[in-house]
Amino acid sequence: MGLSDIGNLVRLPLDEIEPGPQTEAHDYLIQEASNLLQASQRNWIPIVVKETGVDEYEVVANSFVYEAVLEAGLEKVWCIIADDSPDTALVSSVLANDVVPKVNLSTATHKQIANAIDYLIKQPGTLLKGVSVTTAAARIEDAPRKYWQTLEPVTKLKCRISKSKLKELRKVFYLEPEPLPDVITDTTLLDTFTATELKKMAKKRGLKGYSSLKKSDLIKRLSQVE
Repeated sequence: MGLSDIGNLVRLPLDEIEPGPQTEAHDYLIQEASNLLQASQRNWIPIVVKETGVDEYEVVANSFVYEAVLEAGLEKVWCIIADDSPDTALVSSVLANDVVPKVNLSTATHKQIANAIDYLIKQPGTLLKGVSVTTAAARIEDAPRKYWQTLEPVTKLKCRISKSKLKELRKVFYLEPEPLPDVITDTTLLDTFTATELKKMAKKRGLKGYSSLKKSDLIKRLSQVE
């Protein structure tokens, strides 16, 4: 195989293919799929693989099909040859429903945020039961999220998402924050800092009488444009 084979549908010996990311499908689904494969002797949905050596391949996507074929004991399997780039692996895994796609919350649109939260709320055993998609999406969109280093500021938006529920958000969101501005006056953004951090900002800006101020007063002072 070579570069000319990328994108081709080929039938490969199963013993030349190494497993990739494991499927999260229940054993029952794999077993019943394998029973059907034993009768048909052909996987009509191909496995996506990449070449790792001479007559050596590794599963990139459709791990469920690979596990079912393996269980069925088929000697050969239909595959699509992919390149070895991370982007190809990600797209293939998402399209095969092997992984849940993630959205950059730093720049996500309102629709992306709302759809992601709605997806999480509708998952079995979700920790986000009772969270309003409309409220949460609106408050996250309006927050200074482009500067967030973590998802913890969400807990201060009064949308019923506590620290213990952030692990749900991490399933669909990641952050690529912008550098913080030299002077911060946004009260919502200031509220994400500790009192100690706010005092350092006040000192840097040359504000007087900040050392004895409480956090709320520090935010008020720092939000004023000098």
